[in-house]
Amino acid sequence: MSDFLPKKDGYNVAVLGATGAVGQTMLDILAEKDFPIAELVLIASSRSAGSSISFKKKDYIVQDIEKFDPLGLDIALFSAGGGTSLKYAQLFADAGCYVVDNSSAWRMDDEVALVVPEVNPEALEMAKDNRIIANPNCSTIQMVVALKPLHDEVPIQRVVVSTYQAVSGAGGKGIKELSEQTQALLACQEAKTDIFSSRIAFNVIPHIDVFMDDGYTKEEQKMILETKKIMGSDIAVTATTVRVPVFYGHSESINITFKDALNAEKARSILADASGIAVVDDPSGEDYPTAVDAAGNDSVWVGRIRDDASCENSLHLWVVADNVRKGAALNAVQIAEILIAS
Repeated sequence: MSDFLPKKDGYNVAVLGATGAVGQTMLDILAEKDFPIAELVLIASSRSAGSSISFKKKDYIVQDIEKFDPLGLDIALFSAGGGTSLKYAQLFADAGCYVVDNSSAWRMDDEVALVVPEVNPEALEMAKDNRIIANPNCSTIQMVVALKPLHDEVPIQRVVVSTYQAVSGAGGKGIKELSEQTQALLACQEAKTDIFSSRIAFNVIPHIDVFMDDGYTKEEQKMILETKKIMGSDIAVTATTVRVPVFYGHSESINITFKDALNAEKARSILADASGIAVVDDPSGEDYPTAVDAAGNDSVWVGRIRDDASCENSLHLWVVADNVRKGAALNAVQIAEILIAS
């Protein structure tokens, strides 16, 4: 892969949506990785502009996106929603900046790379034309990280996935609603519903995003289309996405049918050696990954690896990851790391 940015001691980096949960996590990861930053710019909507955020013991004033000039930036990490990305991403790109966008705005654009670094880093070559790179949906990211090493061994024919998604996938308001509803119910009070279609506390909701004409939700459609774009359109994918009363960490039950035989023992070995994956799979010790294990962690965790006795050439996996870190912020920073690698 050829160079994207010239080798320098430091790069001018912007984080758009810096006051949000994903933006804050992007900053944490940039600090943890000691990303080479010459100048850091924090940007948000006019509502949050003027506030102060600390990064590496230095305070930065959040700038207003509507008044910001992106000229001179090398990389901008966007996490401010699809509408904002559609309005500003091309402006930043036209100013010579690489934009890594965490919204759904650009994911299915044929001219825009949709990238998970462990899976399809070669797709970044597309970004040399328009300088915009899309982060996939959080649920898609953790799934394809687990699928890719198996697909490289034996091509995948079909994937059936059911997700169990944390409320943080709906942002800070989702976290607040679960917390307030839980407190209310434990105090024998009424639980008020605002963000979610049904009460989320002590409940499970088989509905994320809006329903489409075919009965799938938009979240399910995202997983289907994004997986095909990343891994190949010849893979059949179907999904059911479910919201559960967990704060951080998406879990997925994945059934995979391969074009030839691949047993659980071999799959376990392949996944244990794969980049970005932690295998925890010991049924005798009741050891398997959970959302609690994944929260605050960068790995995609895989367990419950077993042969599907009902279908030839098929396996079951249980896959868990922190939806805010690997499902959003970390994936974006990993892309930025590739952009500066010479």
